[in-house]
Amino acid sequence: MTPRRSDLVALVGYSAVSLALGYLSLESSLTTPAWALVALFLAGIATILVSRRHPLVAFIAALALLPLSFAGGSGAEAVLVVGALYRSAVVTRPQRAWLAFAAAAVSGTVAALVLSIRVRLGPPLLGLAPRVDVDAWPLDWLGITTVVIGVSLISTLVGVNVGHRRRELRTLLDRADQMRRERDQEAHIAAALERERIAREMHDVIAHSLAVMIAVADGAQAAAAARPDESRRAIGQVAETGRRTLVEMRRLLTTVRGEGDAVDRQPTQATMERIPSLVEESRSAGLPVRFEQTGVIDADAMVGLTVYRIVQEALTNVLRHARDVQDVVVQISIGDDDVSILVEDRSAPARPIADPGRGLVGIRERAAFYDGHVEAGPRPGGGWRVFVRLQTENR
Repeated sequence: MTPRRSDLVALVGYSAVSLALGYLSLESSLTTPAWALVALFLAGIATILVSRRHPLVAFIAALALLPLSFAGGSGAEAVLVVGALYRSAVVTRPQRAWLAFAAAAVSGTVAALVLSIRVRLGPPLLGLAPRVDVDAWPLDWLGITTVVIGVSLISTLVGVNVGHRRRELRTLLDRADQMRRERDQEAHIAAALERERIAREMHDVIAHSLAVMIAVADGAQAAAAARPDESRRAIGQVAETGRRTLVEMRRLLTTVRGEGDAVDRQPTQATMERIPSLVEESRSAGLPVRFEQTGVIDADAMVGLTVYRIVQEALTNVLRHARDVQDVVVQISIGDDDVSILVEDRSAPARPIADPGRGLVGIRERAAFYDGHVEAGPRPGGGWRVFVRLQTENR
């Protein structure tokens, strides 16, 4: 129920009770001035109207109106106290709800005392003739007090129960909403990581192959007239490199689409054993590469793939950016708990690169997975040096 609708219901309900009890009060033997009924009724309406913005003021006003209503009105203002207790128990903590109940009990006790004296003593209060059994007013006071406190207790208990259920439901809804947001966030993160992985694999596969194909094709074009046999062999190598790249791209796209068997969905079969073939491929593209390896790596496919991709990217950068290459050294040192990779070339000083691409970024991302350390930069005298150390302990 909306706040405006609940206020309207409270106004209608209080008005109906006030009119009914006011009529009964006017018809009873107790003298109840009409002006007192009107004044109390208007005060009750004002209390309801301010209860939404100033609940504490409205609650205090309802407690003050209760004894006045029992003294010279119809008692309809007790409805205001019951409603205030219920609302307080619903919207506040239980401790505050029980404090409100204690205050209402005090006000109800005073109001019961006033009403019992009004009923028994008549003349001192309202100008009526004294009634019989004047000494019996304590019993009336006890009975009226019991009724008032009992109704207040019921209202507080119902409000506390409703408030607890609302807070529990709100907590469950907030938790469900938080879990939904976390699920969506995790899905976005997983999708971003997957896109990053696919982009890295595509870069590693395509960039190196294209760099080799361009270098070999340039050599074939230069040797076409003077050395046709060598040119034909180079063109065949370009075709073979293109076919191998196409196969790897198909495997990668199969992984993206989620098709095929688990084995077929592997984006690449690159391992440490393929590094000599990678070096030979770079030599055929015109790079004077020297390869050295110490130690034997365990059968860890992920470590082997990481080492292979780092060497591949470093050699690709040499093919793309180095000029007048004199020597390229590839050194891999495998220890008990780490792997060191060194790729450096001696060449003419490199020209500034407008777009560094994603090569070094990919190397750093792969190394970060193994808490690795990456050093990349120009070496003294010309050339470029890439050094990576991977921590493979407990991997």
